[in-house]
Amino acid sequence: MTVTPKGTPQDVPEDVPAPGDIAAGSRLRPPARTLPVAVVRVPGRSAASELRAVKVVWQREIIRFFNGPLRILTSLVQPFLFLFVLGTGLSQLTSGGTGGLGLRTFLYPGILAMAVLFTAMSSAASIVWDREFGFLREMLVAPVSRASIVVGKCLGGATVAAVQGLVVICIAGAAGVPYAPGLMLGVFGIQVLLAFTITAFGVAMSVRVRQMQSFMALNQLLIMPLYFMSGAMFPASDLPAWLTALNRIDPLSYAVDPIRRLVFAHLDLAPAVRARLAPGMTWGGWHVPIPVEVAVLAALGLALLATAIAQFGRAD
Repeated sequence: MTVTPKGTPQDVPEDVPAPGDIAAGSRLRPPARTLPVAVVRVPGRSAASELRAVKVVWQREIIRFFNGPLRILTSLVQPFLFLFVLGTGLSQLTSGGTGGLGLRTFLYPGILAMAVLFTAMSSAASIVWDREFGFLREMLVAPVSRASIVVGKCLGGATVAAVQGLVVICIAGAAGVPYAPGLMLGVFGIQVLLAFTITAFGVAMSVRVRQMQSFMALNQLLIMPLYFMSGAMFPASDLPAWLTALNRIDPLSYAVDPIRRLVFAHLDLAPAVRARLAPGMTWGGWHVPIPVEVAVLAALGLALLATAIAQFGRAD
């Protein structure tokens, strides 16, 4: 075996530069290459891009809703408790005042509105979640208007709440309400309008809220008074003046009353009982027709949507 002494040229790897070359390293270093700058093209805003943004935000709300089956179940617990536990438990106390009508049947229109109310407000909370987790900032830098984001949020929340309302419609038989096609379509249409109005109200309320704890506290402060003042659990007639005034300014009243009148129109009741339990809303003695109530609900929804867009435009 041949031993090569240390320090001989055989120990130096071929890729190590010689001392003279190190001294002249700057001359040996290859010249820095200039990388080409990638050109990012931001498409201009157009009606098609805004509609695409609305669709993406709407679709995201739908996917998030159906990926949370526990959320779907828990949002139905409270309406079912009110309908079956409270309605059954109090029926013995109220049987004399309802003219033989079951309390569950009387409460059913209010339960239809409750299912939509709670779900729509929960959907509006997604904007607070998006702000806390930083996703809202990513949406804000997208080349779309903020109005499209708000419209997508409202449509997504309305769709989710309407689906929840449809589930409660399906249990009409358990509440003693017939499955008449005209009744089901009418009730579902009012639920869709109510879902959009309440979601727009929730979005307008949440655009300035930065923490989920603050939104939940505000939600609890508003949601139950809205429900109880709407007449969902009592007829909206012969009330004290202060409660009548609160009932007339409550947006939920313009959904509960037409739903109740539609439901009671399909029940076999004595005229006196129907007039006492579903008297309809009045403005200064004028009996408000159902189309007018629905129009008021739609106008409120558009006004709240405009408010939400204006609030969101001024938010960070």
